[in-house]
Amino acid sequence: MNPILLVVIFIVATLVGYKIISNVPSLLHTPLMSGMNALSGITVLGALTAAAAAASTGSRILGALAIILAMVNVAGGFGVTHRMLKMFRTKEETR
Repeated sequence: MNPILLVVIFIVATLVGYKIISNVPSLLHTPLMSGMNALSGITVLGALTAAAAAASTGSRILGALAIILAMVNVAGGFGVTHRMLKMFRTKEETR
């Protein structure tokens, strides 16, 4: 596939994604983030599968990098979701 076409697709997908996310009401951000964390878990499984099926050393390194980045995404997403949920607790619940 033409590399310029891939860059154009990436840019269009980025702009459309930004437009969609910017229109989400703030009350829905926490549930949507929790759902995205579940999808990121599926990304980890895909990265593990790709790394396991890799034949060359370069592919294995890229697979390991994909696993690391996907795990950082999952851990960071759950951390942010936890912090957001703490904002909705009352003082009585935190005791």
